[in-house]
Amino acid sequence: MTPTNIEPFNRPVLLVEDNPVDVDLTLRAFARRKFTNPVHVARDGEEALAWLERWEAGEPLPLVILLDLKLPRVHGLEVLSRWRESPISRSVPVVVLTTSAEDKDIEAAYRLGANSYILKPVNFEKFLDVAEQIELYWCITNRPPR
Repeated sequence: MTPTNIEPFNRPVLLVEDNPVDVDLTLRAFARRKFTNPVHVARDGEEALAWLERWEAGEPLPLVILLDLKLPRVHGLEVLSRWRESPISRSVPVVVLTTSAEDKDIEAAYRLGANSYILKPVNFEKFLDVAEQIELYWCITNRPPR
């Protein structure tokens, strides 16, 4: 089976986030929504880049990647750049989910191929709304390439 030859409802979401509180918040928001896709977590930029080898080895590509920018070891913009350079991950949607509202980060993320840029809400109820919108659009409405 090729990495992309899997039905969307079985494909995982990759969450790239170093803050354990934000990881927990995201997972709880998806659980509350009864989100059924698996969620994999990379806790720094090196772990995120290690997924390239895993995808090349046949692991299913994610439906969407939720990428924080302020990561240890390798910055999120560098991770995004390297994913976009790779033929295996070039077409995977990447949603930047970060606390940075800096114009330079927003412009760089889109220039490097981000599909969306969302500021992390600090309130759990608002975060639930964001999780719902991500799920509805990127995991249900959007049709990824096979």
